[in-house]
Amino acid sequence: MAKAGRGTAGAGRASGRTALGSRPAHTVRLPPRRPAAEAPATDRTGPWLRSAAAHAWRLILVGIVVYGLFAVLGRFQTIAVALFLALVITSVLRPATDLLARLVPRPLAVAVALVGSIVVLLGLLALVGDAVANESSTLADEFRDGVHRIEVWLQRPPFRLSQKKLSGLQDQIVHYFSAHRAGLLSSALSGLGRAVEFVTGGALALFASVFFLHSGERLWTWSRGEVVPGRARPAWDRAGRAAWRAFAGYTRGIIIVAATNAVLVGIALLALEVPLALPLALLEFFAAFVPLIGSPVALGVAPVVALAGRGPAIALVVLALIVIVGQLEGHVLHPLVMGWAVRLHPLVVAVSVLAGGTVAGVIGAVVAVPFVSVAWAVFRALRPAPPPAR
Repeated sequence: MAKAGRGTAGAGRASGRTALGSRPAHTVRLPPRRPAAEAPATDRTGPWLRSAAAHAWRLILVGIVVYGLFAVLGRFQTIAVALFLALVITSVLRPATDLLARLVPRPLAVAVALVGSIVVLLGLLALVGDAVANESSTLADEFRDGVHRIEVWLQRPPFRLSQKKLSGLQDQIVHYFSAHRAGLLSSALSGLGRAVEFVTGGALALFASVFFLHSGERLWTWSRGEVVPGRARPAWDRAGRAAWRAFAGYTRGIIIVAATNAVLVGIALLALEVPLALPLALLEFFAAFVPLIGSPVALGVAPVVALAGRGPAIALVVLALIVIVGQLEGHVLHPLVMGWAVRLHPLVVAVSVLAGGTVAGVIGAVVAVPFVSVAWAVFRALRPAPPPAR
């Protein structure tokens, strides 16, 4: 018995060497370590690269959608431009219409606002036409004298062009117009077709603005109730109102900037006695609707007129005026007036104008900034609010 007990105890010590009453040891098997070459690609990619890739494909998708939208609008260019003009008219005349609607019925307020604005616009165009007609008799003589002064100026240092070269240049210009007469005539005919298309789009814009001014809220309520699902209606309504506030703010802001530029240019050209000062000021007003680019391009005509009518010295003063107006618009008017309206950085405005002009020409350059401002307003309206700081 003793031998058996000692044998059993010895066997226990030999097998596991565990004392009585203790728990048996357990072995844990660890998985084999993978070599670095067999690790998955997601483990070897940095988190910054994964985040950049996730944002990149979303940006690419947004770019494709925006390009497709502009391509579709290009197919229906007349309708798209007409509706855009209708929205511009509505944003400008809506405050006056709401004010008149407190005194008279809504349809009468809409009629008074539209007819009054048309009368003001036609009166302004008639004033410009009368100024051009009054100056046309003396403008031809001034233009001939100006051309003669330019020739004399080119014959002096540093150009030193001979009379023979100037005559040859004039002959080349006359030969170009005579050789390209058919092309110029076809361009004029296409311009006539554009004019008919412009009149058609203007009529459609006026027709649509009547309904936007009279029952815009009801149209929005109907579209929200018939098109948008029930759960998405609050977000849709919030985004739509934010988009309209951004668009109306941009339109009123750009009109203030354009009017300020036109008044400053008109006063300066009248003070310098430059011919066609009023038409040039009106051209500056309409060109200012292309932010940061339209004003310098429109004012580029003024030095040519000043050079022909007033000589090189006044032309240089007008050229300096272009620089001053450009700096005033880019560094004062746009930050002050447009900052509260669209809240876009001037770099974003410039890139938007160039991108819109590349995609859709002049119309794209005009529409690009309000489109970007509306998209940014919608994004801010739909973005979830950050949690409150604790």
